[in-house]
Amino acid sequence: MGEISEIEPVVLYEQDIDARWASFSILVRVVTKNGAVAYGEAVPTLRVLPVYSAVKQVARLFVGRDYHDVLPAHREWYRQDFFASRSFESATALSAIDMALWDLKAREFGAPLHDLLGGALRRRVRVYANGWYGGCRDPECFAEKARRVVAMGYDALKFDPFTDSFISITPQALKRAEAIVAAVRDAVGDGVDILIEHHGRFDANAAVDIAKRLEKYSPYFMEEPVHHEDIEGYRKYRSLTRLRVAMGERLIGVKEALQYLREGLVDVIQPDACNIGGVTGSLKVSTLAEAFSVEVSYHNAYGPVQFAVEVQLSAVTPTLYRLESFYDFWPQWKRDLIGNPFHVSEGAVEVPRGPGIGVTVNEKVLERYKAEPREVEPTEEPVWVVRGTW
Repeated sequence: MGEISEIEPVVLYEQDIDARWASFSILVRVVTKNGAVAYGEAVPTLRVLPVYSAVKQVARLFVGRDYHDVLPAHREWYRQDFFASRSFESATALSAIDMALWDLKAREFGAPLHDLLGGALRRRVRVYANGWYGGCRDPECFAEKARRVVAMGYDALKFDPFTDSFISITPQALKRAEAIVAAVRDAVGDGVDILIEHHGRFDANAAVDIAKRLEKYSPYFMEEPVHHEDIEGYRKYRSLTRLRVAMGERLIGVKEALQYLREGLVDVIQPDACNIGGVTGSLKVSTLAEAFSVEVSYHNAYGPVQFAVEVQLSAVTPTLYRLESFYDFWPQWKRDLIGNPFHVSEGAVEVPRGPGIGVTVNEKVLERYKAEPREVEPTEEPVWVVRGTW
C-alpha cells in the first residue's frame, strides 16, 4: 500500500517569456505517506486560477488512495466528474497527477519509466525546435534565427509565419508568409525539416490557399491548419490539399482522438501529456495511432517536467516522428528546475536511464520561483503566439 498523503499545485513565475502561454508553470507535487515525492505538470495559458482550483478539486479524490492504482483512479474521477470529457481544467489536473503517480511507481522499482511501459524502442529521441523565432516579423529575422537553430544541432524546426492573420488571410499577408517560409527554407537547406504552425486559426478556405502557396517549399507537415473543432474544415482541407496534417494538442480524451484518426484527417497526431490524461492517456493515443499508421509527435510547450515525461513516452512510441522541444528557448530557471540534463546533438536527445521520469525537481529552484496563482491579462497579441510575432 502506497498511500497518497498530499497533492499540491505549485505555481511558478519569473517574467513573461517568448512562449507567453508558458510564462507561468503549474507543477503538481504528490507526496506519499512514506515521504516519497513526485511531480506532474499542468497547462497554465490564460487559465492559471481555474487550473489551480481544478487540481485542488481532483486532489480530494486521490488523497488517501494507493498511488499504484492509476487506472482505478482514472475510472473513479470519470464517474465523479460529469463533465470530465468536456473540461480542459479537469483533464489537465488529472493528467498532472497521473504523471506523478507513474513517476512514483517507476521510482519504487528503481527503473526508468520506459521500462515499466515495455522497454525503450530507441535510446535517443529526435526532436524539433520551437520557440526560437521570438520578435520576428520579417523574412530576414526568421532566416537568421533559423540558421542559429541548425547550428545548435537541430535538423527540424517549426514556426508560424502568419503574423496577425486570423480566420481569413489577405493576399498581402499570404505573400508575406510565403516570403518568410522561402527565407527559412533557403537558410536551412533541403536537409532540414520545416514545420508550419497555423495555431488552428484559419477557416478551411484560407488554409487551402495557404497550402497551395507553400507546398513548393516541402514542409513536413502543416499543423492545425483549421480550428481544432472544425471537423468539416478538416474534411475540406484533406480533400483539396496534398500536404501532411498535424494536430492534437487540444485533444482531452482518447475518444476525441479516434474521430480524427478514423476519418483519416491527421497524418501526425500530437497528444499532449498535460491534457490527454498524462502517461495513461498518451499511451492509449499512441496505440491508436499505430493501428492507423499515423505518426506521433507529442506536443511539448510548457515546462521541464512535461519534457522529461514525454521523452520517456517518445522512447516507447512505435510510430514516433519527433518530440517538440522549447527546451533550449526557455529561461534558464526552467532548465535548472530539473538540473538541465538534456542536450541536443544531431537532432536528438538521450533518453535518461535513471529511475522514474529520469529527472528530479530541484526544490530550491522551485521555492525561488514560487508565485501566487492569479489572473493573466489578455493583450492584443494573443497568449498562444510566440511573443513579438503578431
